[in-house]
Amino acid sequence: MEELKDQSNDLLEIAKHAASEAGQFLVSCPPESRLVEKHLLRDSKLLADRESEKIILDVLSSQSDYSILTEETGLVQNSSKPASNDPFWVVDPLDGSVNFSRYMPMCCISIGLWSGSDPILGVVYDFNRGEIFSGVANSSASLDGKHIKVSDTSNIQDAILCTGFPVNTDFSNRSLSDFVKHISDYKKIRLMGSAALSLAYVACGRVDSYIEEDIMLWDVAAGLALILGAGGSIDLSPGRHKWSYKVYASNNNITKDDV
Repeated sequence: MEELKDQSNDLLEIAKHAASEAGQFLVSCPPESRLVEKHLLRDSKLLADRESEKIILDVLSSQSDYSILTEETGLVQNSSKPASNDPFWVVDPLDGSVNFSRYMPMCCISIGLWSGSDPILGVVYDFNRGEIFSGVANSSASLDGKHIKVSDTSNIQDAILCTGFPVNTDFSNRSLSDFVKHISDYKKIRLMGSAALSLAYVACGRVDSYIEEDIMLWDVAAGLALILGAGGSIDLSPGRHKWSYKVYASNNNITKDDV
């Protein structure tokens, strides 16, 4: 872990470079890249997802030796068999694909580096606004090079919560009723359609908390590192599916016990 800390700035630059290259493509991609290639029950896969992923994989694999977990391809291992605690990249090449396909500017690129179940660093690139969030867990976080920190909101009745309904959501009446009761104390609830952007907004203080069940690791890997870098807190527990988690993240004033 100490070696990773020493390399964190260089690794962060690699992730930022990969995100920037893919973002440049997505900003100017042809209309056909927004077409849906595959309709899923509560999601869509676009040509742009695969095109962005290829750009990111090319950069990460050429500039580091770490394995890469991506939404589209799965786990791409390096030449040697990695140990369970070896660092690995976690990539969502286009978080908010449905928004992107409908020209709604709430989507981004998410690249995180994890060691086992611990976030190391993360980059979230909002290519529509030209905002790049980057940070090293438990160290620092920035937006376009300027230091950011979580909000100081301490009362849940004054707080804004970001959440969502990922593809694995249980939409039964009982589950939805329990969910509403769980979040009803917040002042406002926001569903942005991008978990990575939601977490980046917690990190920079635009919102105060984030909660989501059965969210996939590639959706949250980078954002969770940002929050830890910006002084916030996270709570993770395994979800019902491989690579899925129940996630609660906040400004460290509004804790999981408050919800």
